[in-house]
Amino acid sequence: MPSPGHILVVCTANICRSPMAAGLLQHALAAQPEPWRSLRVVSAGIVARNGDKVSENSVLALRKAGIDIAGHRSRPVTQELLDQALLVLCMTESHRASIRLQAEPVPARLHLFREFMPATASREIADPFGGNLKTYEQCRDELVEAIPSLVAHLKTLVPAK
Repeated sequence: MPSPGHILVVCTANICRSPMAAGLLQHALAAQPEPWRSLRVVSAGIVARNGDKVSENSVLALRKAGIDIAGHRSRPVTQELLDQALLVLCMTESHRASIRLQAEPVPARLHLFREFMPATASREIADPFGGNLKTYEQCRDELVEAIPSLVAHLKTLVPAK
């Protein structure tokens, strides 16, 4: 179990988008000073099974960015993961709605991964599952676009020491 105060990234099966998003956000935080560098990012899926391998195209898309997620194994969203999260970031409105319906209590900080971007930006990240590598790279790039706004938001939640 991650330490309390982790950032939880959620998608459907936890084998494509959320592992890529978690890897990218963790990489970005590693470049920040403390206390943000020490924040841990984990991922889970609304309908995930325990232990499925991350999709090969997700691994390849992130490897091109210098990030290795090959060891990731899927896990379902649990109430414990939600309760201990500093922030929960979903890929789509349907993921957020699913958490709102099932969680008790609903996390106070339940957002979309791209929610903190300018209003003109698309908010949802489509599932690349079954697509070619180019589709996964496009998904990766949409995730990367959101990272600066997410880091800025995290800095409002976790003050500098």
